[in-house]
Amino acid sequence: MTRPRVVETALPLHVTEHPGPPDSAETFLLVHGYGGSSYSWHPWVPALCERGRVLLVDPRGGGRAPKPDDGRYGAHDLADRLVELVRELDLRQLTVAGHSLGGGLSLLTALRLLDADEPRLARLVLVAAAAYPQRLPPFVGLSKVPWPTDLMARTVPFRSLIAGVLRSIVHDPATVSAEQIDAYTAPFLEAEGVRAAMDVGRRIVPPDLESLAARYDTIETPTLLIWGDSDRVVPRSVGERLAAALPRARREVIPRCGHVPVEEHPEATLGILLAFLDGTPLPAR
Repeated sequence: MTRPRVVETALPLHVTEHPGPPDSAETFLLVHGYGGSSYSWHPWVPALCERGRVLLVDPRGGGRAPKPDDGRYGAHDLADRLVELVRELDLRQLTVAGHSLGGGLSLLTALRLLDADEPRLARLVLVAAAAYPQRLPPFVGLSKVPWPTDLMARTVPFRSLIAGVLRSIVHDPATVSAEQIDAYTAPFLEAEGVRAAMDVGRRIVPPDLESLAARYDTIETPTLLIWGDSDRVVPRSVGERLAAALPRARREVIPRCGHVPVEEHPEATLGILLAFLDGTPLPAR
């Protein structure tokens, strides 16, 4: 796999590029979920690099992205910056993959490009995607705590807290590794990371979500939906409803899997992804 590089952009995003084969026109744009980072996609990156250019995006406020204290952390703000990135880099034959909140942002990005009549999007991959009104998980509720973020950064044992969150959202808590815990903790080691995460959490549900959801049936992009059968964060019913709404959706449910299928079952999810990209039958499990 070619050495990755950071893509220079004036946007408040952090973008890491893994170059693909020089003769490939395909690009994969991967967007992580709330409280995560581009680390979430590491099991898929080597295989995708064999097919095309891979861009790992930390949206503003997440991972290693800038975290300006301007309050512009709503879903529409985050999606607008993704669309601007797509235009700035002139991305075409684009596959956008999003996990959880990143899946919701991917749907918003698709609607934005559709509204602008820009035929850039070739495929969507939605992994446990936030898409409809639902009960928010407890770790998002922490964003409502009115503590000063600098005090939280100094006093809250974030590594232990995040280890507990990760173990609560997977099917088998014993599979959560120290590497995972470290990767998910990293953005919270500084006060600005805590503050930005709380800003996103407070605005995580778009005020017009129901009207947006009513438009999903206009997205005719081929779409792969991947869900864990025991997801307690974005339940399977969301995936079922989304599959019924999207005209060209293909849904797969992973047994014995929670909210992070790519990390819990990397081989199974990668096999499903590659079959979708190739237009071939899904592998037997």
